[in-house]
Formats: sequence, structure tokens, C-alpha cells
Amino acid sequence: MAKTKVFISFDYDHDETLKEFLVGQSKHEDSPFELADWSIKEAISEDWKKKARTRIKGVDTVAVICGKHTDTATGVSAEVKIAQEEKVPYFLLQGYKDGGCKKPTAAKSGDKLYEWTWKNLKALIGGGR
Repeated sequence: MAKTKVFISFDYDHDETLKEFLVGQSKHEDSPFELADWSIKEAISEDWKKKARTRIKGVDTVAVICGKHTDTATGVSAEVKIAQEEKVPYFLLQGYKDGGCKKPTAAKSGDKLYEWTWKNLKALIGGGR
């Protein structure tokens, strides 16, 4: 069975370690997903947006890792907006258990912030929202 292709959106300046955790989980033997790509660390420009759009259009879903500064991460908001425009499903993962995680500004008010557990992650990747 083919694995779900996932794009990871995260705040490069504050949450790169969280991205590494998700990369590790993608390598589990029972992982239902593979990471196709992740956020681009470049200044946001039209070229950057084209690259991000191409990458996001090529995946099945976008995992948005939310940390304590995600609301100020313009790249994350741009990627969420692209996912919305391209009608690529996305979900928001709470990066830290102690709370304080912020949604990107482009997230819709009804977008839920999900607890990051292996069980939840597998369900979210499978479309459970």
C-alpha cells in the first residue's frame, strides 16, 4: 500500500527540532506516511511562493507543526494559505505538550490544534479530522 505523501510546514527559526521529530516518526516501520518535502528557508518572494506551491501540490496532506512563535512565522502562514488555495488538506499539530502553541495567522478559526501523539498523527495522516 502506498504511503501518504506529507509536506511539513514549520517555523525554521524556532521549531526545526520538532521537524526532526516528525522526520523520525516517518521512519517507523508502521508509519503510514512519507515526507515528500518541507518548508523552504528562503526570503519570501514570488519565486519562493512558486516553489512552495509546486511542493504542496505534489503531496496528499500538509502537516503544520505549531510552536510558540508560529503566529509570527510568515512562511508557515504562506504555506497554509497555499494549501487552502490548492485545496490540499492540512492539519495543525501542537508542537509542545506544555501548551502555548500558536496557530499560523492564515489558519481558519475552526482549525483545531491536535495533540501530537503517534495515534493522533496516524489518524490525521489518514484523513481523520
